[in-house]
Amino acid sequence: MAEEATFTPQGIQRLVAEAKDLMTVRQVVGEPIERDGATLVPVVEVRGGGGGGGGGGANATDDIGSGEGIGFFIRARPVGSYVMSDGKVRWEPAIDVTKIAVFGNIVALILFLAIWKSRRRSP
Repeated sequence: MAEEATFTPQGIQRLVAEAKDLMTVRQVVGEPIERDGATLVPVVEVRGGGGGGGGGGANATDDIGSGEGIGFFIRARPVGSYVMSDGKVRWEPAIDVTKIAVFGNIVALILFLAIWKSRRRSP
């Protein structure tokens, strides 16, 4: 059974502190990984946001129509990695296969519609 949250100033401060911990530099630049004489340092982009609020009903002593809440989100996605080998450092960007596939599908759909429309006009 889920525990009911109480929104006290201390509870909100604790939630904000935990959210700050999730967006530390350690989360953006990962732990180095060593393989075959090369060191790889993964890098991710972290974004987040949040908000909260509360409201009361028409009657201050009545719980009907009152409430409060808080929420936040964190999104992390890989952007690439630094590769160190032979005394040199190079940047290797991450490839987002999903974006490539979506873009390819959009281009294919536009081409299909253009060909279909041009063939409809031809006698």
